[in-house]
Amino acid sequence: MEETNHKLDIRRLNLNDIKKVVLDLGQPAFRAKQIYEWLWQKGAKTFGEMTNLSVALRDQLSADYRINAISLDQAQFSSDGTIKSRFLLHDGALIESVLIPVPKDKRFTVCVSSQVGCSLNCSFCATGKMKRVRNLDASEIYDQVVEVNKQSFEHFGHGLTNIVYMGMGEPLLSYQNVMESIRHISSPQGLGMSARRITISTAGIAKMIKRLADDESKVNLALSLHAADDKKRNEIMPINEQNDLQRLMEALRYYYQKTKNKISYEYITFAGFNDTLEDADRLAKLCKAFPVKVNIIEYNPIDGFDMIKSNVDTIDLFAQRLRKHNVMVTVRRSRGKDIDAACGQLANKG
Repeated sequence: MEETNHKLDIRRLNLNDIKKVVLDLGQPAFRAKQIYEWLWQKGAKTFGEMTNLSVALRDQLSADYRINAISLDQAQFSSDGTIKSRFLLHDGALIESVLIPVPKDKRFTVCVSSQVGCSLNCSFCATGKMKRVRNLDASEIYDQVVEVNKQSFEHFGHGLTNIVYMGMGEPLLSYQNVMESIRHISSPQGLGMSARRITISTAGIAKMIKRLADDESKVNLALSLHAADDKKRNEIMPINEQNDLQRLMEALRYYYQKTKNKISYEYITFAGFNDTLEDADRLAKLCKAFPVKVNIIEYNPIDGFDMIKSNVDTIDLFAQRLRKHNVMVTVRRSRGKDIDAACGQLANKG
């Protein structure tokens, strides 16, 4: 990707690269660590904020490099506390992040985007109606966490406790940038948040799940399942045609055996489609090969998709059936019903 104004984003450089830059400018090597801390611990958006550097050095860095920070374009506030933010990127693209607060549990979760748009075309997802434009840089993912963390402190007096890669895009198709962002978010030289509180949510890319295992990642993994048989899953998630349930279960088993990290299934229920007791029985069978938790999710409707959400009683019966099979289940009631809550809805608006 060509950099705006022909300047390189300095956050594309690692610490050793920055050290070479400052040495070439005739500065002592320790300046590199100071710059790196400003970029990845303090979330500086401009070189002018780096007040322990000389004005001359700041000016020189500004002349040679950029910081492609994201900026808030629009925010929507739900009566239930959910905050959905649309961010503007340096190239004019729009992405979104969502703060989901549960103050009584001291749980404050951000859903971050990993791509501008998405190529998977899941029929129930607003982002799927957008073409994939590009992957987000690691710094653009990091910035979402920094900005939403500020929102969380401002509105609830508490910082983020959990991060979920469940916004726009498929994280495992932006693998390098996602993993680099996690390093900066979890590193003591970055934000210092525990990788155990980070979850990658995937529509199901079997070979990349195995790669995540081989890389010995410490993050949790969530599979956007939404149907427990291939016929139904093919209907709403075209990715299943190349990554069917047998391949996915094999990959998840491999992931669990290598990492012992938490695995969960995300399961949106649609009325009369995947919410019967027979569907619950099929889902329970997919929960036997390794420890897994099922999160049943109420559907946030979008234009252009004619299925409707299951009613509350049906969801409760579905959950009870899973519990009879000794499956760990949570039911997530829809949040942000009075705003553009579905993934991709706000970013897709004019």
